[in-house]
Amino acid sequence: MVTICTYNARTLASESLIEDLLMQARRIKYHVIAMAETRRRHPSNAVYDTGEKLFLGTCNNRRVGGLGALVNTSLSMNIDSFEQHRTKIGRLPLKICGSKPALTIIVVYAPTSNYDEEVEASSMDLEKFYREDHTFFEGIIGDFNAKIGPRRTSEELHIVTHGLECKKEAGPLPEFIVTTKTIHGNTQFLKPHLQRWTWESSNGEYHNEIDHIIVNRKFC
Repeated sequence: MVTICTYNARTLASESLIEDLLMQARRIKYHVIAMAETRRRHPSNAVYDTGEKLFLGTCNNRRVGGLGALVNTSLSMNIDSFEQHRTKIGRLPLKICGSKPALTIIVVYAPTSNYDEEVEASSMDLEKFYREDHTFFEGIIGDFNAKIGPRRTSEELHIVTHGLECKKEAGPLPEFIVTTKTIHGNTQFLKPHLQRWTWESSNGEYHNEIDHIIVNRKFC
């Protein structure tokens, strides 16, 4: 079993922030941490004495976006590279046996819903990126800045009823799941609503579920 986490880093532009990331990551159980909003001007690939691998991509000229991945020591020999497409989609191929990837982790950072045209373009880019990858197992993970909620229509077969309720339109993400026939991982598990949110406002009053895990097939 591979444990994959998602983390909005806000920024990893300095070495001190990277050191703090490594220190905090060593306190949890993980194999891969997919990261959004790294906000770095220059890419960086590092292998540490402890065996971890850190891949960091770049942000755009507005210092927005940027992706990365932190790979645990136990899995570092199975991952050689991280490919970033623009500043908001990345690919991390994982080799289990042989030279061909057995699992591809697609890391996503989607723009906020204030930019409708950019949201639509990002959704189209993601679908194209996903369909071009033919790995047997694919996982799409990251900060989508979108709320899905539970299943609304009979067409949403792969969105189950356990999502966090949301009043606003969910945007193109449910359509992506229906079109690609992927599975929304968040809604597959029954959890208390207080444990479902992935974002909290600065005053602690508002909570949203905007980070998602989407897979192309079930692992069991």
